[in-house]
Amino acid sequence: MRRREFIAALGGVAAWPLAARAQQINLPKLGILLVGNREPFSRQFWAGLRELGYIDGQNIQAEFRSAEGKLNLLPELAAELVRLKVDIIVASETPSVQAAKHATSEIPIVMAPSGDPVGTGLIASLARPGGNVTGLSAATAELAGKSLELIREIIPTANRVAALADPTNAFTKPFLEQINLTARAIGIEIEVAMLRGTEAFDATFAELAGKQIDAVIVQPTLPRAPIIGLVQKHRLPAVSGNRAFADAGGLMSYAASLADRYRNAASYVDKILKGTKPSDLPVQQPTKFELVINLKTAKALGLKIPPRILARTDEVIE
Repeated sequence: MRRREFIAALGGVAAWPLAARAQQINLPKLGILLVGNREPFSRQFWAGLRELGYIDGQNIQAEFRSAEGKLNLLPELAAELVRLKVDIIVASETPSVQAAKHATSEIPIVMAPSGDPVGTGLIASLARPGGNVTGLSAATAELAGKSLELIREIIPTANRVAALADPTNAFTKPFLEQINLTARAIGIEIEVAMLRGTEAFDATFAELAGKQIDAVIVQPTLPRAPIIGLVQKHRLPAVSGNRAFADAGGLMSYAASLADRYRNAASYVDKILKGTKPSDLPVQQPTKFELVINLKTAKALGLKIPPRILARTDEVIE
């Protein structure tokens, strides 16, 4: 090879990584904001993106941020994603969406999902969300009322139920409203317990133990492990709108399918990247729900699950 051709070829090789890096920099950038564990959100969300032709690192890139269950970290994590100038923020669970909305009014935000986006003030309406927030609702507040009905079916003598709630979460208001609405309709007394910090959990449960509580409904974003330990210690049937709660030893969960919600969030990312404004994308309500019952926990509590409930159950944990 002639010297001039060799130098030109060498220059081309040297320039290639620069071109590749420039192309990488120009990829659409997602900021993903989570309350806790990256799985199974990541698995389902990226499966949805792959179905639409997106491959991480090839034609899209992502910045993941998780509060690891510490909600007080979410505002700074959201602000960090804004400073990185991401093109879209995908936020899973109400506290994450709320933090993202407070951090920016310009970057599109996809809820993936949020419990009650209208009731918490995140959007104006499902049909016309307005602003920069759209995505998916988990209808968790409405399902909390349904969970109370399930408690009554499983424990016909249940007259007093504790609602364990997080006073720092915007979702708490609609969550308790739906529970109280159903409680009045079926004749159950609700004892609200605001859990302000894990250090106070023991005292709260000791107080509930003296009030002849028949069961508890747990707000989904509350710390799962310490609550599971305490409901087992005090032998309380416990229900939550989070599938992982039943897996971890709670009696039951009834919720929208999160796998379905996570996967469907990808379609909103696709539409926004193709130019649709978030305000023009109606918020999608769930169509797939899952009832999960932990029979091992039921047996430990001395509860017999009625056959009509088992027939409606999507999964039984033995």
